[in-house]
Amino acid sequence: MSVRIAVAGASGRMGRVIIDVVDTESHAVLAGAWEHAQSPALGSTVGNPPIAIMNGPEPLVGDIDAVIDFTTPQATLEHAAWCAQNGIPIIIGTTGLNDADHALLDTYARSIPLVQAPNMSIGVNVMLAVAKEAARMLGSRYDLELVETHHKHKVDAPSGTALRLLETLQSVRTEAMGNFARHGTIGARDPNEIGVQTLRGGDVVGEHTVFYFGDAERLEITHRATDRKIFAQGAVRAALWASSQKPGRYAMNDVLST
Repeated sequence: MSVRIAVAGASGRMGRVIIDVVDTESHAVLAGAWEHAQSPALGSTVGNPPIAIMNGPEPLVGDIDAVIDFTTPQATLEHAAWCAQNGIPIIIGTTGLNDADHALLDTYARSIPLVQAPNMSIGVNVMLAVAKEAARMLGSRYDLELVETHHKHKVDAPSGTALRLLETLQSVRTEAMGNFARHGTIGARDPNEIGVQTLRGGDVVGEHTVFYFGDAERLEITHRATDRKIFAQGAVRAALWASSQKPGRYAMNDVLST
């Protein structure tokens, strides 16, 4: 039986890609799509077979098995609350969430399966595991730096993926702090810092590199995204998985480990 998936922000860049992936997934069916009340896309159709974009999720109660949300922090929290009230799993790829937002998501996850990751790419989540192991094996004599690049329209910085990479490295280098800005006469590099730099421009989908600088050698681990489809594929995979899980807060490593 196919998992019935609804897409929030259906006319956005990620929403359109997610719908395309759902349409090609043999175990999923597009069962709902909605936008905000002022969207010019309301009433237009998406998917194959086509369905109309609605003004909110309310009519979908009882007709969907999971929601995929790549919208904005405020909208995501509203959608997660609605899913919790109606017992519907939600997959969240929205970035820019703060600590208070995550605390709310923890609350909602007591009622539903909630998968949240700043990057749904399977490759990026493998990178997280590899980056952590490399930091452990190389040890504290190697200086760690992060550089991330995205398109000029991205509104948050550093990217959620860069912050997750930073957290991953800090789980090994527990004394290290993130350094997000260098300017002027800054003195010698503090061995207990991890530099995080942001580049923005053009139409770059996403690129992340972790540098491990040692004496006489350097290791780099890089992930480059060239198509948003990779994020959509991961999100749809997460939706298929979450539709049969118990309530709880999950990450992509949970999805990929089973």
